[in-house]
Amino acid sequence: MELLEESLVPEEARDVKAEAREFAAEHIEPNARECFQRGEYPWEILEAGQEAGLVAQDIPEEYGGRGLALSEILAMAEEFYRADAGIALTLQLASFGCEILYEYGDEDQKEEYLRPVAEGDQISGLAVSEPDTGSDLAGMEMTATKEGDEYVLDGEKYWIGNGVEGDWITVYARTGDDEDNRYGNHSIFIVPTDIDGYEAEHIPEKMGFRASKQAHITFDGARIPAENLVGHEGNGFMMLADFFNHGRIVVAGHGLGLAAAAIEEAWEFVHDREQFGRSIGDFQSVQHDLADMLLEFESARSLVWRACEKVESGENPGYWAAMAKTKATETATQNAELGMQLHGGRSVLDERRIARVYRDVRIPVIYEGANAIQRNLIYRQA
Repeated sequence: MELLEESLVPEEARDVKAEAREFAAEHIEPNARECFQRGEYPWEILEAGQEAGLVAQDIPEEYGGRGLALSEILAMAEEFYRADAGIALTLQLASFGCEILYEYGDEDQKEEYLRPVAEGDQISGLAVSEPDTGSDLAGMEMTATKEGDEYVLDGEKYWIGNGVEGDWITVYARTGDDEDNRYGNHSIFIVPTDIDGYEAEHIPEKMGFRASKQAHITFDGARIPAENLVGHEGNGFMMLADFFNHGRIVVAGHGLGLAAAAIEEAWEFVHDREQFGRSIGDFQSVQHDLADMLLEFESARSLVWRACEKVESGENPGYWAAMAKTKATETATQNAELGMQLHGGRSVLDERRIARVYRDVRIPVIYEGANAIQRNLIYRQA
């Protein structure tokens, strides 16, 4: 069974998809169980991904990357996440926030910060969410106050990938307090992680995505040069809105990879196990469950690749990105649930791939905007 076959994938993305599949088979799949159980940052796999040219390669060629298109990043995502979600997220987050910089930063910023990430010498991050605020981008409270030729950062960020491991992160902070312009009060800054006033610690262990690490960051009078402002003051919300349209297509790829993994595990298990003198796969109810998993998966994958084309061409991108992210991540959740049920008691064993998938699928329905928020976006932009 070839679930992630290439007929839906644009021809220009197929070579990268093949590279990602080969890398996943060699580096991700053999280490998935151990990385999940140990819950440690997979530095060696990240370094292998950098050497293979499969990390941070959406960065344009003039700054050291391959300039991969959204369709190519999506093709990589579904292959990586089929192999293991935690390791895959570590590979993806190594350049998180770079897209904002190469879209809106000035030439000096791009040369100084993008090239080291593209060349594998540094890793980046993006700090948006806060301890008490996640989906409400206009409600973030961390502040950046202009003092002379510097900005002073105060506040907290939460769920930040590479907050500990990263060399620099892009930070979304409040720079205004205009009640009549709620969406013009925030800006984005480049923040090196070695400055005074920056403190980060890993968040206590998660139920899934255990090979990826997130941080709680505290900013206490942390000072950065005014030149570290990305774009214009007050333009942060609009930058993020555009960034998340692309990001949600990639997260839809997370869902597709996980949904495919659930089908693979369930299919293999029910055809290898017997009950009442015959294969579990011979029971009609089991066949119907597998059919439902395939129906939902193929529906989601068709929608996601159509949405990718729409976002790349700028045709109502927020609408299509929200639909793709919601459908694919919820399909992964449904398929994992059915996969667990078909595995019976063995589904709860930590060594089983389906148990890891079941825990992992609970997370993408939340990040990049919880799916309830996506439904708001779908309705408003329909």
